[in-house]
Amino acid sequence: MENQIFQLQYAIDTFYFLVCGALVMWMAAGFAMLEAGLVRSKNTTEILTKNVALYAIACTMYLVSGYAIMYDGGWLLNGIQDFDLEGVLAASAENGFEGDSVYSGASDFFFQVVFVATAMSIVSGAVAERMKLWSFLVFAVALTGFIYPMEGSWTWGGAEVFGLYNLGDLGFSDFAGSGIVHMAGAAAALAGVLLLGARKGKYGPNGEIYAIPGANLPLATLGTFILWMGWFGFNGGSVLKLGDAANAHSVAMVFLNTNAAAAGGAVAALITGRILFGKADLTMLLNGALAGLVAITAEPSTPTALQATLFGALGGILVVFSIITLDKLKIDDPVGAISVHGVVGLLGLLLVPVTNDGSSFSGQLIGAATIFVWVFAASFAVWFALKLITGIRVTEEEEQQGVDLAECGMEAYPEFMSK
Repeated sequence: MENQIFQLQYAIDTFYFLVCGALVMWMAAGFAMLEAGLVRSKNTTEILTKNVALYAIACTMYLVSGYAIMYDGGWLLNGIQDFDLEGVLAASAENGFEGDSVYSGASDFFFQVVFVATAMSIVSGAVAERMKLWSFLVFAVALTGFIYPMEGSWTWGGAEVFGLYNLGDLGFSDFAGSGIVHMAGAAAALAGVLLLGARKGKYGPNGEIYAIPGANLPLATLGTFILWMGWFGFNGGSVLKLGDAANAHSVAMVFLNTNAAAAGGAVAALITGRILFGKADLTMLLNGALAGLVAITAEPSTPTALQATLFGALGGILVVFSIITLDKLKIDDPVGAISVHGVVGLLGLLLVPVTNDGSSFSGQLIGAATIFVWVFAASFAVWFALKLITGIRVTEEEEQQGVDLAECGMEAYPEFMSK
């Protein structure tokens, strides 16, 4: 009877993992819609192509090499398809129902691979409207197959950083990836943006900053809601279990806090924008909601709902000022990805010790520095090599015409384009 109960728990935990993974996969649609809405119409087809292609590349490269690097597993997932019922039951006898999570290895890979794709999706929006498509896709191979898995092995994988120190021993904690996923993606994006340069017409010769509005704010809003929904899988799945009372309660609190933080970030960004600009800025509202989600991702299980709302609000306020500051520094990020995922990702890491006694501020700082330095340096090296070998930026004429025609040979809205 006990074995049957445990098999049921195993099935529930595995199914929950898979459903959460599917929710995170749906975030790929959110990123695609958000970015398609915030770029100009002449660059829409290319940004959609990038989002579909990067997801496929991430899934393939994580299968080929990424999972093995990150968790010291088998290359090409050797053995993951095998099912050892006796081993599962032995784990039940050793750990009991309240012990470590036991679920299908295939479900673990599926859940992890959609996180890799999320990190790469962050890069897509930041380098939009002026990067060569194929240079971007080559970089996607490097990030998802090696750069991200390396820092993942030092964090969630538990390996020592180049054999020097263990982040877990230092008090580093990142529940669902404010730093491991979001700040890492932003670091890779920042390296690319610095080498790529700003879009033509974005900045004037005397320091002027010119707004370049997106073509479809309804799409951007839809993308934000899709991401908001997908985040329940992102954070909720990171509990890893559902099949007992304690973990079921933890999942419920994670869902509650994730939603509360997003709401807090949205309201705070809307108010901040009204104070600074005198208007209700929709793009800041959208980024505020996403910032709230990023801020709570590092630790959504231990705060109260009120604390989660306040943490999200801090993220919503910070992201507005970060976007303004990056513009003043002439770091051109069409969708605000570096601010949302990088700056607020760091905030999320630093908020963890407020409610989680198992972490420390020093450990969070060291962990954040490790992730950023590694991902930025490795990404900069790859971007720089691509710049020397193939180039990473389209020509001025192609940028003026739009990368849809230059890179994809088709337009997203052909009946509305002037001939």
